[in-house]
Amino acid sequence: MNMVYNSSNFCIVQFSDFGDDARHPAGGFEIMDKGSRREIFLDGRQAERFRDDIARLISHEPSVDEFDDFLASYTGLMTQPVVLH
Repeated sequence: MNMVYNSSNFCIVQFSDFGDDARHPAGGFEIMDKGSRREIFLDGRQAERFRDDIARLISHEPSVDEFDDFLASYTGLMTQPVVLH
């Protein structure tokens, strides 16, 4: 587990030990929207696509606002509430 991004609006945690190399080579990503207190977990092809999209985005050295705008495109998919234990 590795926190790869943290802003006042979003947090991304990467799970590199999720699954196995044959089924989930990209591992998994949990994206949390701090404002709505919702999250989504991406694995498999979704995680691969997300990883590739992030790589393209950071190659242009985005601002925090640009990065958050990109992550906001996932908020419609976030159905799981964030619950503190």
